[in-house]
Amino acid sequence: MSEQEIKQLLIEEGWVSREAMDRACLAMQERGGGLVEMLIQEGFLKEKDFISFMSRHLGIPFISIASVHLDPDWIQLIPQKLAYRYDSIIVSKLGNILTVAMSNPLNLEAIDDLKRATKMQIIPVFAPVSEIRAALDDYFENAGHLSQILELAEEADADIKVIEEISDAEALEIKETDVPLIKMVNLVLQDAIKQRASDIHFERYEERFRVRYRIDGVLKEAVMPPIKMHPSVVARLKILSLLDITEKRIPQDGRFKIKLGRKEINFRVSVLPTYFGEKIVLRILDASSLGHGLEKLGFTKTNLEKVQDAISKPYGMVLITGPTGSGKSTTLYSILNQLNTSERNIMTVEDPVEYLIEGITQTQVHPEIGFTFAGGLRSLLRQNPDIILVGEIRDSETADIAVKAALTGHLLFSTLHTNSAAGAVTRLVDMKAEPFLIGSSLLVSVAQRLCRKICENCRQSVEIPKEVLSRLGLVLTLPSGKAFQGKGCNQCHGSGYHGRMAVSEVLVVDDEIREMITRRKSSFGIETRAVEKGMKTLFEDAIAKFSAGHTTLEEILRITSEENF
Repeated sequence: MSEQEIKQLLIEEGWVSREAMDRACLAMQERGGGLVEMLIQEGFLKEKDFISFMSRHLGIPFISIASVHLDPDWIQLIPQKLAYRYDSIIVSKLGNILTVAMSNPLNLEAIDDLKRATKMQIIPVFAPVSEIRAALDDYFENAGHLSQILELAEEADADIKVIEEISDAEALEIKETDVPLIKMVNLVLQDAIKQRASDIHFERYEERFRVRYRIDGVLKEAVMPPIKMHPSVVARLKILSLLDITEKRIPQDGRFKIKLGRKEINFRVSVLPTYFGEKIVLRILDASSLGHGLEKLGFTKTNLEKVQDAISKPYGMVLITGPTGSGKSTTLYSILNQLNTSERNIMTVEDPVEYLIEGITQTQVHPEIGFTFAGGLRSLLRQNPDIILVGEIRDSETADIAVKAALTGHLLFSTLHTNSAAGAVTRLVDMKAEPFLIGSSLLVSVAQRLCRKICENCRQSVEIPKEVLSRLGLVLTLPSGKAFQGKGCNQCHGSGYHGRMAVSEVLVVDDEIREMITRRKSSFGIETRAVEKGMKTLFEDAIAKFSAGHTTLEEILRITSEENF
């Protein structure tokens, strides 16, 4: 089809008006470029509409890149320079035939060059150039990241020392040819720490092997190593964790630690067999973050005073509630770190032990051999403790022992999976704990979530439409008159967020609340009365942080329950 034929058909079929076509032709004469390019730039024609139009008239299929699985092993068959020069990416491979998405599948010169480069037959299909370039950018950015890691692994040792204890039998598994692999794994750990990741996921799929980091609570793809490296990486991580490298049928858990500079960092390791191979997740545990204090975690001055008052008591129970990943363990360890003095005997029973703290006796439960939270807590009580941490109250037996321990001269900390601070009371009642004992032992219940903080480096003001606030039932007076968000920069890796802070509600058990608990009042009733007495709910605390410019409205809506509206 000639340009004149395309022009005529676009007008006849109603894709572009004659007036718009004339304006595009005029702009083309003034600025140069092709007709279709100018129609799209001027907004007279959508790129996808034009591709659909051409596909129908020429009989060449049209695909959306987002709807297909792109295999990295296919993509790399076309050299990077050629892929960008011709806006082309491989979407399918069948034997010696490649299906290649192209912005211009009529370019015979491009098809010939791709044939020579791949030594395969090429079947071209239409795809939007914006989607092709985005997919190429995504692939080659990851590939570049991996190549940098592999180059560093070949050139020199990483600035990292793995503190490990490997048996003679396991040491035999490390051959001289594996040294680059060892360095590569070390560098991935180092890279994750530098990017502030909390977890590293090593995942095997049918045709790819990828590594992802969880940064500020959100997973982000980091590198995509060659699939053939998966067994070696798994074996290396198992050796570090003192796990059985020959066992691939059952889950395994372990831990190891590294020294990065002067800092020791612990890794908790979970190995899970999957259909295509074992998946390994590493939890990064940096104990240095526990010494910053509760105020650095995001607790407001009022809530901080309530918690500090409770933990200064000689006995009683302090509960931290919230879903998995809400920062409960970090809050509890920060409190224990604060209370950790030579005059106190602090003991814990956990599943698993996360942070190792000097001066605290820490025990891990092993339910498979009968050593449960309840059993561990009974044993701890015979060790003359002053302060006890029970990792989680999961059953009625543990709940009963914990409540009684808090009444008999021990300051006890624990966690529960409930949505609100008042919900902890009803959860204990559901576990058959006596209400009058709960009322007498419970000092404070803290509900907690984590919200991402706006990146200070790319922070900018934004307008929040009043209709959006009214639809959410919010009436806000922002101190600066505006809200804020992160634009996205290198420091926050384009997310607009950097770091997280706690959003909390603190229920103090005073005489009136204690009486309500004893009379088996509902969690809603207890919460309502606590709010009347000045307690700020999770939602109110989150909105206060938004109003102060620490986070965004989108983040607040993500972490708080819809029942607030």
